Amino acid sequence: MSVLKRLTAAVLAIAIAAPVADFFWSKSMSQATTTWFQWASARATAGQSQLTSLKEANEWLNSEQLTPEVLRGKVVLIDFWTYTCINWLRTAPYVRAWAQKYRDQGLVVIGVHSPEFAFEKDIDNVRRAVKGLGITYPVAVDSEHAVWRGFDNNYWPALYFVDAQGRVRHHHFGEGAYAESERFIQKLLAEAGAPNIDRSLVAVDPRGFEVAADWATLKSPENYLGYVRTENFASPGGATRNQPNAYEQPARLQTNEWALAGEWTVRDDASVLNASRGVLATRFHARDVNLVMSPPASTTPVRFRVTIDGKPPGNAHGLDVDEQGYGMVTEQRLYQLIRQPGTFGERTVEVEFLHPGVETFAFTFG
Repeated sequence: MSVLKRLTAAVLAIAIAAPVADFFWSKSMSQATTTWFQWASARATAGQSQLTSLKEANEWLNSEQLTPEVLRGKVVLIDFWTYTCINWLRTAPYVRAWAQKYRDQGLVVIGVHSPEFAFEKDIDNVRRAVKGLGITYPVAVDSEHAVWRGFDNNYWPALYFVDAQGRVRHHHFGEGAYAESERFIQKLLAEAGAPNIDRSLVAVDPRGFEVAADWATLKSPENYLGYVRTENFASPGGATRNQPNAYEQPARLQTNEWALAGEWTVRDDASVLNASRGVLATRFHARDVNLVMSPPASTTPVRFRVTIDGKPPGNAHGLDVDEQGYGMVTEQRLYQLIRQPGTFGERTVEVEFLHPGVETFAFTFG
């Protein structure tokens, strides 16, 4: 899901400072010491080791296997993603644009799909996401997180910038810093001898999930709906782990609380509806409300209806519901329930499921 839930300002500062460190070392070459060369050697070795982990990908989409040998002399952008992550989805237009703009100048973009939820290991789901999102650059399917471990990565999304010598020179975790990232790509391409680099920055036209969050109003963090990682569960009596239970929704939810009503099983990774009807609710402050869901057995559609403050969403409906709030869970993916126009404040969204078996994994907001 998201790097941004626990991403601190300190981490962001480190990420932004990486190119500054590169500049410092390059300007100090005339005073280089044995210690510096040891540092540089270790860094280069680490970079090659990280690229070597690409050999452990389960399979490749849009490309044959890419290895350090094949990539020698190329500038490489490694993009860690998973297809239900809203934070990654909002970066995707930029990565696609960079891949297209700089392809003929020596940039190779590699998307490393490292799943968060078990169903994201399903190769058919990954193929569907790659096609639906218009991803044409190579994708390493990293279902066992071998490449993830090779890079010692901890975030979705995460960008690693690799120079033509195979050294990881910079990284960025999370959304944003698009101009800085593109300028660093240009810097590495120039170092590699690419001619006539267009120094302008890409312009993107994001749609749907890919539209940037309304950061000025976003006051609700993502929240998992499984027992292990959830927060602020408000149904009376709390959650019963991995056992069927009858839940009730409290009279009023506090900000960022969530609750269940009906017969549910709160598994370690998700909340699953056992009865023919059930309600999932949360109180939020954001423009968008998204929900990761799966139909039962991945095949049986589940109809649902969304209300906001007890009323149909109208023109605040998301991509996956109509103005009356009706939608259908047909695939294992992220669903957009609400996208509010204009100004808005704190509100309560309820999702009533009209068939049993639906699996709900996480709320995200934008």
